[in-house]
Amino acid sequence: MIIVNGKEMPWHEGMTISEVLKELDDPYPYVAVRIDGRFVTRPDFNHYELADGANIFLIPLISGG
Repeated sequence: MIIVNGKEMPWHEGMTISEVLKELDDPYPYVAVRIDGRFVTRPDFNHYELADGANIFLIPLISGG
């Protein structure tokens, strides 16, 4: 299992951040995620493999003025 924004999700060997986002069916274009305190940006989503038990926080793009 992994935890994504506080919710449990099944895990499998070789699972990437891109796969998690696809399984969540969330169309939001996240620019980064925090995995167990480490930040990973969008260019690495297809390559970063998640460990079983990973705690993932999705970081949305924030703008203001």
